[in-house]
Amino acid sequence: MNLIVLTPGKKIYSGGITSVKVPGTSGEFEVLKGHAAIVSSLKAGKVRIKKSEGGEMSFGIENGFIEVLKDEVSLLIQGYQE
Repeated sequence: MNLIVLTPGKKIYSGGITSVKVPGTSGEFEVLKGHAAIVSSLKAGKVRIKKSEGGEMSFGIENGFIEVLKDEVSLLIQGYQE
C-alpha cells in the first residue's frame, strides 16, 4: 500500500506502508491493505503510520482529508506538528 502526506507547503511523506491510523471526524479509524474506497474529513488528533520497511511515524494535525483508492492513500492535512 502506498501513502502520500501533503500540507499546503510541502510533502511530509511518500512511500510504502502497512497501515495508517487517522482521527476521522466521526472517530479514529485505521486503513489496511484492501480497504474499501473512501474519502473522509479529519479532525485534530494524531496520525500514526506503520512503514512497510519497518518502523513507525506519528504526528499531530489540526484537520484535513483522507482518500483511499485501490491501496493508494492520500492525506491532505493542515496544522502539521511533529
